[in-house]
Amino acid sequence: MGVPERSVSARWTGGLRAEVDAGGFTVVADEPESAGGTATGPQPTELLLAALASCFTLAIAYTARKREVALDKLEVEATGRYEGLRFAGFTVLVRAAEPRGAELDRLIEGARRVCYVSNTLAGAPDLEVVAESR
Repeated sequence: MGVPERSVSARWTGGLRAEVDAGGFTVVADEPESAGGTATGPQPTELLLAALASCFTLAIAYTARKREVALDKLEVEATGRYEGLRFAGFTVLVRAAEPRGAELDRLIEGARRVCYVSNTLAGAPDLEVVAESR
Protein backbone atom coordinates (compact mmCIF):
# COMPACT_ATOMS: atom_id res chain seq x y z
CA MET A 1 0.00 0.00 0.00
CA GLY A 2 1.61 3.23 -1.12
CA VAL A 3 5.13 4.31 -0.33
CA PRO A 4 6.86 2.11 2.31
CA GLU A 5 8.76 5.04 3.86
CA ARG A 6 8.72 8.81 3.89
CA SER A 7 11.54 11.07 5.08
CA VAL A 8 12.09 14.73 5.78
CA SER A 9 15.38 16.35 6.77
CA ALA A 10 16.15 19.19 9.14
CA ARG A 11 19.24 21.40 9.04
CA TRP A 12 20.30 23.42 12.07
CA THR A 13 20.63 27.10 11.15
CA GLY A 14 21.96 28.36 14.49
CA GLY A 15 20.49 29.13 17.87
CA LEU A 16 17.40 27.00 18.37
CA ARG A 17 16.23 27.20 14.75
CA ALA A 18 16.08 24.58 12.00
CA GLU A 19 14.99 24.51 8.38
CA VAL A 20 13.13 21.38 7.37
CA ASP A 21 12.95 20.08 3.81
CA ALA A 22 9.58 18.34 3.59
CA GLY A 23 8.68 17.15 0.12
CA GLY A 24 10.59 19.99 -1.51
CA PHE A 25 8.98 22.61 0.75
CA THR A 26 10.96 24.48 3.40
CA VAL A 27 9.40 24.64 6.85
CA VAL A 28 11.07 26.62 9.63
CA ALA A 29 11.03 25.34 13.19
CA ASP A 30 12.14 27.65 15.98
CA GLU A 31 11.67 28.26 19.67
CA PRO A 32 10.26 31.47 21.15
CA GLU A 33 12.67 34.18 22.24
CA SER A 34 11.83 33.38 25.88
CA ALA A 35 13.34 29.91 25.35
CA GLY A 36 16.42 31.15 23.50
CA GLY A 37 15.09 31.01 19.95
CA THR A 38 14.36 33.77 17.46
CA ALA A 39 10.59 33.12 17.08
CA THR A 40 10.86 32.92 13.27
CA GLY A 41 8.73 29.78 12.99
CA PRO A 42 6.47 27.46 14.92
CA GLN A 43 7.86 25.25 17.65
CA PRO A 44 8.37 21.56 16.77
CA THR A 45 5.48 20.61 19.07
CA GLU A 46 3.25 23.03 17.13
CA LEU A 47 4.37 21.37 13.90
CA LEU A 48 3.32 18.01 15.35
CA LEU A 49 -0.10 19.47 16.19
CA ALA A 50 -0.24 21.03 12.71
CA ALA A 51 0.43 17.61 11.18
CA LEU A 52 -2.40 16.11 13.22
CA ALA A 53 -4.90 18.90 12.46
CA SER A 54 -4.08 19.07 8.75
CA CYS A 55 -4.08 15.30 8.23
CA PHE A 56 -7.44 14.95 9.99
CA THR A 57 -8.86 17.84 7.95
CA LEU A 58 -7.79 16.21 4.69
CA ALA A 59 -9.05 12.81 5.89
CA ILE A 60 -12.50 14.30 6.52
CA ALA A 61 -12.45 16.01 3.12
CA TYR A 62 -11.40 12.74 1.46
CA THR A 63 -14.14 10.80 3.25
CA ALA A 64 -16.77 13.43 2.39
CA ARG A 65 -15.77 13.43 -1.29
CA LYS A 66 -15.83 9.64 -1.41
CA ARG A 67 -19.33 9.60 0.12
CA GLU A 68 -20.50 12.61 -1.91
CA VAL A 69 -21.26 14.64 1.23
CA ALA A 70 -21.04 18.44 0.93
CA LEU A 71 -18.68 20.19 3.36
CA ASP A 72 -18.98 23.79 4.49
CA LYS A 73 -16.61 25.71 6.76
CA LEU A 74 -14.68 22.69 7.99
CA GLU A 75 -12.10 23.49 10.68
CA VAL A 76 -10.06 21.09 12.78
CA GLU A 77 -8.19 22.11 15.93
CA ALA A 78 -5.59 19.83 17.53
CA THR A 79 -4.58 20.32 21.16
CA GLY A 80 -1.81 18.46 23.00
CA ARG A 81 -1.71 18.10 26.77
CA TYR A 82 1.81 18.31 28.17
CA GLU A 83 3.14 15.88 30.74
CA GLY A 84 6.76 16.71 31.39
CA LEU A 85 8.76 16.53 28.15
CA ARG A 86 6.01 14.87 26.12
CA PHE A 87 2.39 15.12 25.14
CA ALA A 88 0.31 12.81 27.33
CA GLY A 89 -2.71 13.07 25.06
CA PHE A 90 -4.36 14.87 22.18
CA THR A 91 -7.80 16.28 21.49
CA VAL A 92 -9.03 16.81 17.94
CA LEU A 93 -11.97 19.22 17.72
CA VAL A 94 -13.91 19.19 14.44
CA ARG A 95 -16.19 22.10 13.51
CA ALA A 96 -18.31 22.31 10.38
CA ALA A 97 -21.34 24.29 9.26
CA GLU A 98 -22.30 21.27 7.11
CA PRO A 99 -22.76 18.42 7.61
CA ARG A 100 -24.00 18.27 11.18
CA GLY A 101 -24.91 15.68 13.77
CA ALA A 102 -24.81 12.02 12.80
CA GLU A 103 -23.59 12.78 9.27
CA LEU A 104 -20.55 14.66 10.63
CA ASP A 105 -19.96 11.86 13.14
CA ARG A 106 -19.86 9.33 10.26
CA LEU A 107 -17.31 11.46 8.42
CA ILE A 108 -15.17 11.69 11.55
CA GLU A 109 -15.25 7.91 11.96
CA GLY A 110 -14.24 7.51 8.33
CA ALA A 111 -11.43 10.02 8.81
CA ARG A 112 -10.18 8.13 11.86
CA ARG A 113 -9.67 5.08 9.65
CA VAL A 114 -7.60 6.91 6.98
CA CYS A 115 -5.67 9.63 8.87
CA TYR A 116 -2.04 8.49 9.00
CA VAL A 117 -1.04 10.96 11.71
CA SER A 118 -3.81 10.18 14.21
CA ASN A 119 -3.35 6.45 13.58
CA THR A 120 0.39 6.78 14.16
CA LEU A 121 -0.05 8.71 17.41
CA ALA A 122 -2.69 6.26 18.66
CA GLY A 123 -0.41 3.29 18.02
CA ALA A 124 2.74 4.37 19.93
CA PRO A 125 5.22 3.51 17.14
CA ASP A 126 8.78 2.39 17.74
CA LEU A 127 11.35 5.18 17.72
CA GLU A 128 14.90 4.43 16.68
CA VAL A 129 17.66 7.07 16.85
CA VAL A 130 20.84 6.31 14.90
CA ALA A 131 24.08 8.34 15.03
CA GLU A 132 26.23 8.84 11.96
CA SER A 133 29.47 10.83 11.99
CA ARG A 134 30.36 12.98 8.99
